Amino acid sequence: MSLLNHTTDNSVIFQKMRETSQHRQKLVNDPGRSVDVLSTFSRFLDTKGLVEQDFTLLFGDDTSSMLLQKWDVFFKLNVKKEAKRLTSTPELCRLVQSAESSPGSDLIEATTYDQEMASLLLLIDLLPPPPRGPKSPKISASDAVERLVIFHKSCCSLEEHLRNHEGQQPYLLAVGRQKSKIDNFYIAMDQHLIPCQKFSDDKAIVGCVSEEDEQEHGGVVTNFVHWCELNHFQLNNGKTKEMVTDFHRKTPQTASVNIQGLNSGRVETFRYLGVHLNNKLDWSHNTDVLHKKGQNNCNSPLVSTLPQSSFQSSSQSSTSYAAHNAKLNRRDGAGGWSPMVTDRDPWLQVDLRDRMEVTAVATQGRSASSDWVSRYLLLYSDTGQVWKQYRQEDGGGRFVGNINSEAVVQNKLSHSVRTRFLRFVPLDWNQSAWVGLRVEAYGCSYKSDVADFDGRSSLLYRFNQKSMSTVKDVISLRFKSRQAEGVLLHGEGQRGDYITLELHRGKLALYLNLDDTRLRFSSSRVAITVGSLLDDQHWHSVIIERFNKQVNLTVDSHTQHFQTKGEGDSLEVDYELSFGGIPLPGKPGTFLRKNFHGCIENLYYNGINIIDLAKRRKPQIYSVGNVTFSCSRPQLVACTFLSSTSSFLSLPAAAPSAIMGGFSIRFQFRTWNPDGLLLSAQLSREPHRLELQISNSRLLLTLHSSGQQRSEASAGHRVNDGLWHSVSLDTRSLQITLTLDNEPASTIEHWEQLEARGSFYFGGCPPTGCQNLTLAFQGCMRLISINSQPINLNHVQQGLLGIYNELQFDTCNIGDRCLPNLCEHGGRCWQSWSSFFCDCSGTGYSGTTCHNSIYESSCEAYKLIGSSSGFYSIDPDGSGPLGPAPVYCNMTEERVWTVLTHNITAPVKVQGSSVQKPHIMILNYSASAKQLRAIIRGSEQCQQEVVYNCRKSRLFNTKDGRPLSWWLDHGGEKRSYWGGFLPGVQQCSCSLEENCIDMNYFCNCDADTDTWTNDTGVLSYKDHLPMSHIVIGDTNRTGSQAIYQIGPLRCYGDKSIWNSASFYQQSSSLLFPTLQAELASDICFYFKTSSPSGVFLENLGHKDFIRVELSSPSVVTFSFDVGNGPVVLAVKSHLPLNDRQWHYVRAERNVKDASLQVDQIPIHFLEAPADGHQRLRLNSQLFVGGTASQQRGFLGCIRTLIINGVTLDLEEKAKMVPGVSSGCPGYCSGSSSLCHNRGRCVEKSSGYTCDCSQSAYGGPTCKEEVSVSFDRESSVTFTFQEPYSVMQNRSSQASSVSRERSSRAREDIAFTFITSQSPAMLLTVSTFSQQYIAVILARDGHLQIWYCLQTHRTPDVFNPILSSLADGQLHQIRIHREGKDLYVQIDQDIHRKYTLSSDAELILIRSLTLGKVTRRDNFHEEVVQAGSKGFIGCLSSVQFNHVAPLKAALLNRGSSLVTTRGPLVQSNCGILADPITSHNLRDQAATPNKDKEQQGADTQNDVAVIAGVVTAVVFITVCILAVVTRLLYRWRAQRSDPSIKGKEHRHSMETGNRTELHLHNSVRDNMKEYYI
Repeated sequence: MSLLNHTTDNSVIFQKMRETSQHRQKLVNDPGRSVDVLSTFSRFLDTKGLVEQDFTLLFGDDTSSMLLQKWDVFFKLNVKKEAKRLTSTPELCRLVQSAESSPGSDLIEATTYDQEMASLLLLIDLLPPPPRGPKSPKISASDAVERLVIFHKSCCSLEEHLRNHEGQQPYLLAVGRQKSKIDNFYIAMDQHLIPCQKFSDDKAIVGCVSEEDEQEHGGVVTNFVHWCELNHFQLNNGKTKEMVTDFHRKTPQTASVNIQGLNSGRVETFRYLGVHLNNKLDWSHNTDVLHKKGQNNCNSPLVSTLPQSSFQSSSQSSTSYAAHNAKLNRRDGAGGWSPMVTDRDPWLQVDLRDRMEVTAVATQGRSASSDWVSRYLLLYSDTGQVWKQYRQEDGGGRFVGNINSEAVVQNKLSHSVRTRFLRFVPLDWNQSAWVGLRVEAYGCSYKSDVADFDGRSSLLYRFNQKSMSTVKDVISLRFKSRQAEGVLLHGEGQRGDYITLELHRGKLALYLNLDDTRLRFSSSRVAITVGSLLDDQHWHSVIIERFNKQVNLTVDSHTQHFQTKGEGDSLEVDYELSFGGIPLPGKPGTFLRKNFHGCIENLYYNGINIIDLAKRRKPQIYSVGNVTFSCSRPQLVACTFLSSTSSFLSLPAAAPSAIMGGFSIRFQFRTWNPDGLLLSAQLSREPHRLELQISNSRLLLTLHSSGQQRSEASAGHRVNDGLWHSVSLDTRSLQITLTLDNEPASTIEHWEQLEARGSFYFGGCPPTGCQNLTLAFQGCMRLISINSQPINLNHVQQGLLGIYNELQFDTCNIGDRCLPNLCEHGGRCWQSWSSFFCDCSGTGYSGTTCHNSIYESSCEAYKLIGSSSGFYSIDPDGSGPLGPAPVYCNMTEERVWTVLTHNITAPVKVQGSSVQKPHIMILNYSASAKQLRAIIRGSEQCQQEVVYNCRKSRLFNTKDGRPLSWWLDHGGEKRSYWGGFLPGVQQCSCSLEENCIDMNYFCNCDADTDTWTNDTGVLSYKDHLPMSHIVIGDTNRTGSQAIYQIGPLRCYGDKSIWNSASFYQQSSSLLFPTLQAELASDICFYFKTSSPSGVFLENLGHKDFIRVELSSPSVVTFSFDVGNGPVVLAVKSHLPLNDRQWHYVRAERNVKDASLQVDQIPIHFLEAPADGHQRLRLNSQLFVGGTASQQRGFLGCIRTLIINGVTLDLEEKAKMVPGVSSGCPGYCSGSSSLCHNRGRCVEKSSGYTCDCSQSAYGGPTCKEEVSVSFDRESSVTFTFQEPYSVMQNRSSQASSVSRERSSRAREDIAFTFITSQSPAMLLTVSTFSQQYIAVILARDGHLQIWYCLQTHRTPDVFNPILSSLADGQLHQIRIHREGKDLYVQIDQDIHRKYTLSSDAELILIRSLTLGKVTRRDNFHEEVVQAGSKGFIGCLSSVQFNHVAPLKAALLNRGSSLVTTRGPLVQSNCGILADPITSHNLRDQAATPNKDKEQQGADTQNDVAVIAGVVTAVVFITVCILAVVTRLLYRWRAQRSDPSIKGKEHRHSMETGNRTELHLHNSVRDNMKEYYI
């Protein structure tokens, strides 16, 4: 037993368990020793499961588990079957009857065992008698049963039963109230009871991961594994899986749990006790599994047996190519269906004759031909009208077809569809032939209970009692609606409870309240809304699950989790629930809200089929109005205008009224687009014409007269909301009347009758039809009538009426692209017909989906791009879910400190506290707990100072050793050490430093003296920081007092910047968990290599993949496949990338686009197809530095690999992989700041040099500011070498549906200035297209930023600060634009964000000017005036994107790119920033300590004055000596090596001349390579 308790060798444990079991069996079989079994193995009585364990050891896993697994489905059935063939006896008949009865059935007698036990006892009757010989006594089966199983009533004592029972034969004791209801079984042996318990092979362990701290979760697992080892249970690690539930928008990557040396696999779903759970903790996966289980038999062919009349098509080439020949694997007629060659929109339609559940479709080409379809759409409908396009779960709506005519290609539907009609719409086919199609659909029949509500009816379900109170509710239904408004469900109670489910503006709203009287009398009830466009006349499923206050509302596949209002947990509804409306009591046919108009099927309330009860006219159901039980056919048929450029519908004008004259037009429309032409008509009097369009989301009616004359009327607001809107246009009087919905009409007066000439054009115009100066309409139209005559759209489709182009009939193919919202980090989604857009304002993120943080990840990163000390926002996890945190970055020391403050900055005095009633202070930090943990984990070191002044206030000095004061760490754990980095040691800093005032104690305060003493310590153990609470408990004695002060959390270092690995073998790679990149991912890293090619990283799925590689010495490619075909995005450098220098790579992919950036080359973008697949499904490990095939591996160094904001620890992984080592060789591979301010560290054979060409700074290490003094006539103009615009450098791509574009509109501007003049011109950027940017000081000296991006609009003007900056002080300005978002920073404390009126790019940039501007261009008058005044003062560190104009002016005098006017004097004004910053920091640092210093100030003023004078004299003397020493040293150095200075200066000049004049090879706009 000692060996079993301490060994960890599984094989040894299993062998010892087997030997123990065999020894126990020998004892049992030995009559002389069987009585000693339980005394020898006493654990047999205490540990449940040992019997089953012995059974497993005797017969093996397979045999023992087979009996349990196959008992219900095989053995039990055969036992009952064979028992019926035996000779009948009363006992046998009772057992058979019990075995065949259902559980809990009344047929089971109290004297007979239940179904399961009876089935087992029948085995005794079936067992053959043992071969005991002729003299052996015979025993009947009934006697054997009575000897084997003894029943004992649970009300009697078990001890008494054992005392009264005679004999040593073991038996099974069944304990319960009666035989049919057994509670427990025991094995009775030798006057002992051994509990029987089924061995459980399923165990679930739940552990919590708080603030990404996995210690608790890991501890729970470790304890369970230890318990299993102690009790000799063998864990099946191969089947052990881990599921992580995390409701972050983006789940952080964590390591899998390690059990006994093996990593458990991580899954998104698992089955436990028959229930399928998923990591979202909802029932969707369990429902899907059950549904798919039911579908296992739902795969029968549905088309092959249909008659010819079930097939229709848009056209057919001839009779032999008719639609009814399109059955799979048939060769009827010409071997399939083919439409006419002139058919513009071919389709094949199948009528399944009844509603069916369709689970898959399959296609073939036309037999023995070259005709096939390679891609197609699938539409479905209940009626043959009002079609809807089928879309897979990830939004993809295009099905992959055939590549030849004979192979069958089957597409399984991710979710089945219940429909009667299917329509196949070919998109692509064999280009060298024509469309050919044979089809099949698979599924099964579908039955449902349906009710039709006409908008004036409802069903009432009445309870058996006055009210119904429930703590759990499940309500499910499916509906399709003809209107955007209507009540589906309502119930309420007198207590104030209510539940209402209704359609509102096409969305489903649930109002639910549990016993909240405040909401009962409130007019504003809060609704939870889910879904969109639910009035599309198609079926939608709804499930409401409530348990107490927790509610899940699911509409189709979208679930909203929420908690109800109110005090109670139960929903109390009086009398009845109403479905379809809210009838008014006592007034039949009168309703409080708009009723539901449409169909409902499979309506269940807590398991009750409401519609079935109504159909059977049960008394619980009362019908109000006309409710029928079949769904009526829809009468509203729509058409879709597909293109915003070429769609139109031309209809002839109907005969006007003979009395009224003029014309009238009515129709309904819905769209997402804010602009588009709805209607145009030429009028009888030329050149008059009438246009109705959507302009800026409003309806605009324009009557064009001769020349430029026009009359206008407008109506509505936000008519592009996706809802149906009714429009009426009438000219049948001397005015034109426009009516929208139910709003008041708008009119245009006209003094003559207007008549139409020619046709009416809806949605757009043909190229020669009319003057279309706006976009065509993109959306849906229906109910078109001209002069009160309805237009039959079926006639239009058949070519019998009008002309059309790019229209889709019988469907409104609108979708909500903002559901779900794919904008990250709280970005607001808005959409057009074909795409969606994200408004990232106020989120702190940018990009098409608000994925990229606009902030740096650390203070270290801010310093390395040239920032100085100040307040900043840092985003410690980049694109992760945490968000930015405000910090103070102290860059005045050698180390860069990140300072996070809290709410308790001043010293706190404590008196009167005790251990029983302690003083407790909670510290609230400027960052959240998760942000704090991320910052601490990413830092090299962190610390927090604690100052504790005490007088008769102890910390540890107690008899029992319990602390009197303590603090709590970030996780709320109690800590009692007060200094250092060694946790668990109850000591203060004086004890660690051995300088306590009384060495008998570990703290100064524990000496318990009457005088003030001090225990100050610095807490530096990172896993415990920061301090969250402080508890003081010993200040209640006479004279006791304490004063404490908690410093801010201070951290330095960024561990991610230089985390690197070197790869020496192509077959070697580092393995990481699967990339979590379904909807979005970003990958950035640095590399250096001499190899011409190699894969940086790769992750594979079943078909999908993602890969970043160096494909040639100068090309980096980013490739992936999300189901739309492989996509390749490539960036080519004009210089080789295998030059053994560091290069930066950033690749991003989201549902909108993909991008790739390499070094300073403009970012390349590739737009995703609007209706393609969106989710990247990966299932293998992430390979870094290689591939799964171990080929094309990377040779070189990779560092700072960050994926989705998480830094991968390359160094730690590299320690365990052959062919890979931690770190990278070279001078430029360390963490020391060799080059600053965007300077590039360049490796040399015997050292390094700094390339400062892309920096506004100069000098050997790019630290020297370049400053110039200007006067009124001075100016510096930098002319771009070529029109600097968005470069159209397009990479190759594999997908024709994706479109690549280059970098988006963005600018980075930074400079520092000193002036006392206003107005003044600081900087202007102008373009050849009359756009400009101007930064000026207005008349009163405040800063103004002018952006003129569209010449026909008023410029955007921003005033970030109203106080004057013309104050003779140094000011730092940073301006960053991305699209419409403009970010402005002034000095370190002023941060502003603005939204521009346009996101246009600067097209053809001409020049950048500092100082006086003589050209007027298109400038506003105020800008012109400031430009004429010029600038008097000092400018330094000027940077515009990659251009440093001041440095270019000084280093490239005479260059054609740089023009200087007036005197320019190189200055040193920039160095004033250091004393100013230091002064501010000293002021700030002094503030928290002011009170502390004040304690002794009153008694020591004279001493302080004398000491101050002496200190000043000493300080001045030391400074003079330092200056003299420095001058002597420099003079001596110059004499010893006069070439050094000239060499350095010459190198700097050469670098500038070589690179400054080639700036068209533009830089990364927001560069994050710090030392390059």
